Amino acid sequence: MGYEYNYDIAGYDFGWDVKAGRFTFEGQDAVLFWISSAMKTFFDTIEEISGEEASNLVFESTGFRQGLVVGQYFEKMKEVNVAEAADMITNTYATAGWGLTIIKDLDFETKTFTAFMKDSWEHKVNVAQGKKKGGSFLPAHYAGVFSGLFGTNIWYKIKQHQLEGHEQSVIEYFPSDVTIADNIHQLARKKESEQIRKLEGLVEEKTAELKELVNKLSSPIIPVLEGIVVVPLIGKYEEDRADQLIVNTLNRLPSYKASYLVLDLTGMDQEIGPHAVSLIEKIGSAARLIGTKTILVGISSTLGIEITQSNINLSKFDCFQTLQHGIHYAIGQMGRKII
Repeated sequence: MGYEYNYDIAGYDFGWDVKAGRFTFEGQDAVLFWISSAMKTFFDTIEEISGEEASNLVFESTGFRQGLVVGQYFEKMKEVNVAEAADMITNTYATAGWGLTIIKDLDFETKTFTAFMKDSWEHKVNVAQGKKKGGSFLPAHYAGVFSGLFGTNIWYKIKQHQLEGHEQSVIEYFPSDVTIADNIHQLARKKESEQIRKLEGLVEEKTAELKELVNKLSSPIIPVLEGIVVVPLIGKYEEDRADQLIVNTLNRLPSYKASYLVLDLTGMDQEIGPHAVSLIEKIGSAARLIGTKTILVGISSTLGIEITQSNINLSKFDCFQTLQHGIHYAIGQMGRKII
């Protein structure tokens, strides 16, 4: 029983060496796949992994580069002109199951033409996938073929897809500066920009959350005794943080019915700026407007120097060295004492 078979179909050679597991087309190793199952699965997998936009570029780039190899091969056949090469290529593809492609309006001077494609393998894959829009592999493939034949970069524009309900797909081809490499780099930059924007958004979101948490934790209102609350000032206060503290404190003070607000300055940052000094004066003056007296405790030498050098007058507030002294003073002013 024989294992080798060769057939001539429309002038093209097909061969099988079953024992060796080899299939050839025009003397070259080839492979056969079922379109609506194996090829569909191949396309589906690429799209699932890469995403729609990236996979479209993969198919387009692959189609173009494969076509470029074919076009450059036929361009070297000096006895064959572009029109003859185009017929040979489309006929070869037809016998290989690529569908029917007819090249029309081929203009050698402008290097333009129109391709009419019907029932291509890519169309059949797209139908099996249930898509509404045709693919870019074959349109780009013929752009690559004629880029090789013409010796100049050819690109395409899809006028209509068979998948959209037309009898055939119609693609126009023309010289262009568009290149596959540029498209790949453009997509890479786009993906990179999208990722940067996502990271920036995440950073902004987390920064806002952290800032809110710091505002809540760094300067809490602590009710120590009836009518007396303590607000410890911690860290460094720039304008935004200072304003936020004033608003939060004044909004919450009435709920404590506080007669005395003790500002504990022990934990303030050593690098004390003008906003910090202004904060002390503002929060004390504002508290007085709602009937709460302010006591300052824990003023460091650095803060004392900063206050002295500023134009802000804090002499209207009672000052004590420690928090304990300040609380004892407030208790005494309220006519009470600790037993």
